[in-house]
Amino acid sequence: MSRLVTIIPALNAAAGLAPVLERLSEAERLGLSAGLVVADGGSSDATREIARRAGARIVTSARGRGAQLAAGADAAARLANPQDWYLFLHADTRLEPGWAGMARAFMTAERNARRAAYFRFTLDDASHRARRLERAVAWRCRTFALPYGDQGLLIRRDLYEALGGFKPWPLFEDVDLVRRLGRRRLAALPIRAVTSAERFRREGYARRSAKNLILLARYYLGDSPHRLAKAYR
Repeated sequence: MSRLVTIIPALNAAAGLAPVLERLSEAERLGLSAGLVVADGGSSDATREIARRAGARIVTSARGRGAQLAAGADAAARLANPQDWYLFLHADTRLEPGWAGMARAFMTAERNARRAAYFRFTLDDASHRARRLERAVAWRCRTFALPYGDQGLLIRRDLYEALGGFKPWPLFEDVDLVRRLGRRRLAALPIRAVTSAERFRREGYARRSAKNLILLARYYLGDSPHRLAKAYR
């Protein structure tokens, strides 16, 4: 049976990392896990210690989610066979209970060997603003086949490598990879990926959403991911 290596890019993620890692223990209980890799971008808090206590292999990378994801995948290749799978997950995204069984079912279906899957975007905020944004994200995924990295990505190692993997970009590395996958090779799993809403609460839902949409439009028009990352920050 194919197994799963989880890859998490992290930077000063100590505040929320432990519950994310705890949810991943489901894969171990099912005998599904082949390992956990945390790609650290130079944390100054307890991120590395928390990851180490969870049994993660820690790799130090240049700062930036694309570079960290790529470095994490390189390290995961030493744990995984070509027919094993990678789960890319953000350090502030918790998968809801039952995720590992759903992932195993997807992984063992022969027709999914050349496909990838993502989870349902959810925010840890009970407000109507959060529900409205979740519906907008669901529409974006249905209409444009465009999940973001905070929805996770489940993909077989050999397919990931055939696509060329993540580019070491500071922004839109997730959009770039799913565009190379294409609609026909993407599947939505009915499991929630619960992500921190802190940035939306801090900046305002409307302002943050508009900013993200403008940056995405600029990306599609050919603007540099490095220039867009500066605008994002």
